[in-house]
Amino acid sequence: MTKDIVFMGTPEFSLPSLEALLRTDFRVVAVYTQPDRKAGRGQQVAASPVKQRALSRGLNVIQIERLKDAGTVEGLTALAPDLIVVAAFGLILPTEVLNLPKFGCLNVHPSLLPRYRGASPVATAILQGDEVTGVSIMLLDAGMDTGPILNQREVIISDEDTAGSLGLKLSKVGAELLIETLPLWIEERIKPRPQDESAATYSKMIKKEDGEIDWRLTTRELWCRVRAFDPWPGCYTVWHGKRLKLVKVLPIYGEASYEPGKVIGLPHQRPAAFGVQTGDGILGLVEVQLEGKREMPAEEFARGQRDFIGSSLL
Repeated sequence: MTKDIVFMGTPEFSLPSLEALLRTDFRVVAVYTQPDRKAGRGQQVAASPVKQRALSRGLNVIQIERLKDAGTVEGLTALAPDLIVVAAFGLILPTEVLNLPKFGCLNVHPSLLPRYRGASPVATAILQGDEVTGVSIMLLDAGMDTGPILNQREVIISDEDTAGSLGLKLSKVGAELLIETLPLWIEERIKPRPQDESAATYSKMIKKEDGEIDWRLTTRELWCRVRAFDPWPGCYTVWHGKRLKLVKVLPIYGEASYEPGKVIGLPHQRPAAFGVQTGDGILGLVEVQLEGKREMPAEEFARGQRDFIGSSLL
C-alpha cells in the first residue's frame, strides 16, 4: 500500500502522527509547517517542533505563511500526493488544496467531533469539567472542523490532567488511530459519517489575559481553569503588585465563609499549605511562582511572606 503523503503540522502535538507515518510503507514526500517564530522568555527565533523533527529524519521541509498563494498550490500539485495528513497545522486548507489528493485531506482532531470544533479543544474539555474527550480522524472540507468523521476514540480525562498532559495523551492516541484508519480509508472499507450539526460546539482561541483569576468563580471552575491553562497562558493572581502564578492547586469544597480572594491557612490540608476563598468554597494552593522567582511549594512561599495568610488577593 505504498502511497505518497504530504504531512502538515507544527507543534509537539503533531510529532507522534508524523513518526507513526514514517514507520509505515507510506512515503512522506514533504512536510509542511509554519515559519520559524520567536518563542520562550528570551523571544529567540526557533523552528517549529515539526520542522526540527522532520529535518532530523532527512525529510523535505516546506515552510509557509499561507496556503492560498499560487506558488504554494503549484508546489503541492507538483508533489502529486495521494493523500494529505494534517495534525495541528494551524492554517486552513483552501478548496484548491482540498481537491488535490485522490484520497483527500485527513485531519487528526483532538476532540470527539462535533464537540469542540475550533482552536482550543483540549483546554476547553478541561475547562468544561468533562470526564471524557477523544480524537477524531476526519475528512477535511471547506468548513472549520465540519467534515465527515472516519474514526473516533475516547480518552479519559484524569483529575491530574492539564492541557499539556492531556494533549500528549491525545497526540499518541491520534497517531495510533490515524495508522489504523488510513488503510481502511484507502481500501474503501470505511464510510465517512456526517457530523450532527445540531450537536456542534466550538472552542475559542485562548488569550494571555484569560489566565487572570476571578476569585468569585466556583472552586471547581477555578480548579479546571488552572489545569486547562497549563502550560499556557498559566493562571495568576496579584500579590503586592506582582503576578503570583498558580502552578498546582487542590479543590476544597465547603461553605463560603469569607469574601472571595481571602487567603486562609490550611494546617490540616496537606499538600496545600493555604487556600483562597472562592465563590463557593476554597481553592488550595500547592505550588506557586511569584513574578521573577522560581516555582516553589506553597508552604515555602508562605514562610517567606509573613503577611500573606489573612490578606486578600485581587
